[in-house]
Amino acid sequence: MTRYLRLLSYLKPYRLLVFFAFICGAFFALFTSAHAWLMQPLLDDLFIQKDRGMLMLVPLAIIVIALLKGLAAYGQNYLWQRIGLEIVSDIRERLYSHLIRLSAQSHAQYKTGVLMSYVLNDVGQLQIAVAVVFKQLVSQPLTLVALTGIMFYQNAKLAFLAIFAIPLFILPLSKISLRLRKIAGLGQEKIGATSAHLQETLHGIRAVKTFGQEPFESARFREKNRAYLHEILRASKIGEIAPPLMETMSATGVALIIGYAGFQVMNGALTTGQFFSFLTATILMYAPIKTLAAANNTLQQSLAAAERIFAILDEKNETEKDSGTLVLGVASGELRLEHVSFSYQNADAPALSDINLTVNAGSTIALVGHSGAGKSTLANLLPRFFEPTYGSILLDGIALNKIKLESLRRQIGIVSQEVILFDETIAWNIGYGKKDASMEEITRAAEAAYAHLFISKMQNGYQTRIEKGGGNLSGGERQRLAIARALLKNAPILILDEATSALDSESEFFVQKALSNLMHQRTTIVIAHRLSTILNADCIVVLDQGRIVEMGRHFELIQKEGPYQKIYKMQWGPADGNTLRAAMQ
Repeated sequence: MTRYLRLLSYLKPYRLLVFFAFICGAFFALFTSAHAWLMQPLLDDLFIQKDRGMLMLVPLAIIVIALLKGLAAYGQNYLWQRIGLEIVSDIRERLYSHLIRLSAQSHAQYKTGVLMSYVLNDVGQLQIAVAVVFKQLVSQPLTLVALTGIMFYQNAKLAFLAIFAIPLFILPLSKISLRLRKIAGLGQEKIGATSAHLQETLHGIRAVKTFGQEPFESARFREKNRAYLHEILRASKIGEIAPPLMETMSATGVALIIGYAGFQVMNGALTTGQFFSFLTATILMYAPIKTLAAANNTLQQSLAAAERIFAILDEKNETEKDSGTLVLGVASGELRLEHVSFSYQNADAPALSDINLTVNAGSTIALVGHSGAGKSTLANLLPRFFEPTYGSILLDGIALNKIKLESLRRQIGIVSQEVILFDETIAWNIGYGKKDASMEEITRAAEAAYAHLFISKMQNGYQTRIEKGGGNLSGGERQRLAIARALLKNAPILILDEATSALDSESEFFVQKALSNLMHQRTTIVIAHRLSTILNADCIVVLDQGRIVEMGRHFELIQKEGPYQKIYKMQWGPADGNTLRAAMQ
């Protein structure tokens, strides 16, 4: 009931539409019951009394009632469909807006395909609940009330007999409902898993083809799809019990009423017209009950989807969790990490342990180490994608958790190996770093990133639309667009996450020149596997298993027989005297 009432709360902005839909539903109920009322004059006056005046009046009344009933049905159907679409659109927008505001830590708990299933499949299920179920929950009870009125008007004793049977429907239907909702929830989970698999394989389609795993992935998809099918069939098996059950109980009720009413007609207590009017109302009354039973099945499946959606919406986003209140101007860029440790959820060992590090404003710090050493984790703590488990990080002497999150992230620009480009124009993608940027600012940023030349050679220049994933650009061109975006943002702190690790020599040359412009007078944290890109760093921090094991400049570390020299040897060969002297220059 709580979930249902919460779903109903989304009707508030559309109160006027709901009111008109309710009016249309009331007229639909009225004209439906009018058909039953007409049975008495049709039989008693027209066929038995042979009243010629009724010969024209009754057929005309039937046509007018049918026309008005059709108009009322059209009105309520259209209005509820519109209300349903509006509400689903609102929920989908709210859910998407909430999802992109969840922390990176929250996103790490979900697969992308599962979240996509929430936005597309689960919310789509709610549309059925609003457009179909809400309509039935309004129009069918009104029809029941109107028909019950006709029944009591014709014969109160028979009406009580008919209504007495209604509670007999409720107990079996309630048990079916509970079972159906549970199965529907499992079905939503299975379709989420199927969507996640679909998203992962299509995103990694090149890997699938490279290793010839099409048959294997098809088999995996079939397994997940069949699991979903199994839950849908279970739901169908349970849900389809209700209609025949209702049909049997309805027939039993009608049979009892016919027997009792027929006895009264024979004794003269009831006219033939009254009997058929009552019988018509009874038959018409059981139809809404069956419709409500079917609507209830649909509602249970929709409430299962609503439960999943509300669980996500109830999760606090970054803004709600943010305890920071300070708003910074332009930071100088001094960073200090004091006894910082961090552990991922359910991890066996901490990703970072007791990190103490000072980064002077405007300096360049390089983080090196083998995969899994903690380089990216440390960088992710700076924009507060994750929060330290222990210790604190300070920017210009202020703890990061005291700075308003939006203000903190304005101070940080990020260029990573995996460049994210959107299906928009080149100008739009560069301007993503500053949405109010002029074309002149975008062009200057592209020039500083050594991207203007290749952009100008394209057919539509800055208005060229980027294909999916930047498919019409080389790796180096994509990186330079990312650098131009970061230049436009003009943040005082810069994080370079292996920005040149996947480039050829020529592309790396231009990217390095662009990065030099970007790094100028900025506090820069560089994560790099290629040591050639960090030889001039002010300080190189060597990480191993989440701990700092060495710190210093390149020429200092290369002379020690420590972890850095080992990494250097792996990339450059044995560090003999000549190599060391060359490295120190």
